[in-house]
Amino acid sequence: MDFKTYQKKARESAQYPNLGSNNIYPTLGLVGETGEVAEKVKKVLRDKNGIFDEESKEAIKKELGDVLWYLSNLCTEFKFSLDEVALVNLEKLRHRVEKGLISGSGDNR
Repeated sequence: MDFKTYQKKARESAQYPNLGSNNIYPTLGLVGETGEVAEKVKKVLRDKNGIFDEESKEAIKKELGDVLWYLSNLCTEFKFSLDEVALVNLEKLRHRVEKGLISGSGDNR
């Protein structure tokens, strides 16, 4: 599946207050679901000595799907396409690699 198709299908299942003019709801959902990914990873470290078995990986995959859903709907709220966001990100990273600034911190490296 491509990003355009996913974004359209994700929007079909979006049901939250002020849909179309509410960037706060999907932002909070994105943060929450990202936290759930981190929790799954933390529990693998705690309970499975850092070994990611198939069950753990499948649980993380499901949470990553939720992250993608919220990211997609946040993009839609801002009238961005996921394709556009992905391309801008890759271009930013390409420039950092060219400048030898891929490591380090700060947005404008």
